Amino acid sequence: MNIWLVNHYAVPPSQAGGTRHFSLARELQKRGHKVTIIASSFDHHVRREMRLKEGERYRLEEIGGIPFLWIKTPSYSGNSPARIWNMVAFSLGLFRIASPTLSGAPDVVWGSSPHLFAALGAEWLARRYRVPFVFEVRDLWPQTLIDLGGFSPRHPFIQMLERIERYLYHRADRIISLLPLGHLHMAEKGAKPDKIVWIPNGIDMDLVPPPTPPVPKQGGVFTVMYAGAHGLANSLEVIVEAAAEVARRGWNDQIRFRLVGDGPEKSNIIQLAKQLGVSNMSFESPVPKTQIYDVLGQADAFTAVMRDSPLYKWGFSLNKLFDYLAMARPIVLGLPPISTYNPLAEAGAGIAVPPDPAALAEVVIQLAQMSPGERWEMGLRGRRYVERHFAFNVLADKLEEVLKDVVYVT
Repeated sequence: MNIWLVNHYAVPPSQAGGTRHFSLARELQKRGHKVTIIASSFDHHVRREMRLKEGERYRLEEIGGIPFLWIKTPSYSGNSPARIWNMVAFSLGLFRIASPTLSGAPDVVWGSSPHLFAALGAEWLARRYRVPFVFEVRDLWPQTLIDLGGFSPRHPFIQMLERIERYLYHRADRIISLLPLGHLHMAEKGAKPDKIVWIPNGIDMDLVPPPTPPVPKQGGVFTVMYAGAHGLANSLEVIVEAAAEVARRGWNDQIRFRLVGDGPEKSNIIQLAKQLGVSNMSFESPVPKTQIYDVLGQADAFTAVMRDSPLYKWGFSLNKLFDYLAMARPIVLGLPPISTYNPLAEAGAGIAVPPDPAALAEVVIQLAQMSPGERWEMGLRGRRYVERHFAFNVLADKLEEVLKDVVYVT
């Protein structure tokens, strides 16, 4: 199959960000298929042009054996109107793609959200070439904007997005949901349940080193790390407040928090830490996928917190969680009570608590008081779990079945 994969924010492992599609493309390539990733040349994480020279509108570049077609899009910073224009410009750029640029017409177009404009452009490409359209839903737009962004369901922009969402569900030959219960939301919006398949985020085990126990730190300091986006949905203020609570309980010199990454909320989080007088926390720059495991290996435990929102009744699929599990460290996860999906409980690899600073601090101290052997065994359970269920070679088998089904059967 010749597969065109449209993901506005796709990046190779040499850049910080999600590399799901690069890894899945490599797995499909091993199975004899051709995959071209179509993405923006403007890096969403560092907010700068990464691939195109002045005057260029497109460039086809092979990275790690995978062709990327980079589309020029305007710059932006933060969640401003300029970011919406960046999304729209990317989608409009899809209309100018010609098959000779990509060595022949596609057999299937696979369009990935989070934003719906890119998926809409992918659907147009599929119609143009009269091939099946596979719609991958990574975030539930516009529901995410309502539940996390505070938009009214009656806002004209939200209503427009919902019309696009319903249209894409109707037009798609198959729908890939990253959320375990996403099919329930999609069915409410008119999607046919038999079109929907769950293929979550995962991990490329070829990039992950063998598991090794943490190296003891000078002074016996216990390091808790967060590595990922610094956005509204990540509730990093809970981690900052938990660090302050850990210090108040007398553990300021024994437990240290490291926040690695970037995003629109980073400056606000740093300011909050200053206001609270937090001294047991550091803020660090994002790291490319090729280097992230060296950094993650310095942690004794990991943490992530999800905002207490009705959005998570459909579950979640955090990229960072699979990296954490693969590094064989215990995890403290701030999990909203509404979520019935708890992979940590399934794996026996950590502890889920409400997204509350005191609860988070309590469990962090509990982990710090465990023996290294207890923590190591907990981490190894996570490593085994992610290898069995979420390695990209496992997920690619399921994905290949979906793509073959729409190309050769329907």
